[in-house]
Amino acid sequence: VQLQASGGGLVQPGGSLRLSCAASGRILSISAMGWYRQAPGKQRELVATITSSGSTNYADSVKGRFTISRDNAKNTVYLQMNSLKPEDTAVYYCNVDWCYVEYDNPVCQADYWGKGTLVTVSS
Repeated sequence: VQLQASGGGLVQPGGSLRLSCAASGRILSISAMGWYRQAPGKQRELVATITSSGSTNYADSVKGRFTISRDNAKNTVYLQMNSLKPEDTAVYYCNVDWCYVEYDNPVCQADYWGKGTLVTVSS
């Protein structure tokens, strides 16, 4: 099983990017999905989370600018980022709470991290 994040890159202030994170493997269920970020020299912080029923939670710094969504059929979570600011520059990581099959046994794991994708906001 793995999480594959994509969509990062270089964007000018005020621009937009859409991040995707696809889960693959023998997945049984995914409850919470989320995005976190870590800027240089700073601790990793919550950006947004979404439950299996679609309830969302956002960091105050991104409310009104970022939108998290998920496609349960594709086991994918998205982060639409608009009105980007230089302070949004960071490595963005997806995170899930899920259950999957490993060696024919069900395994449930919280806080599983994918590899990050770099977002740079600069003119």
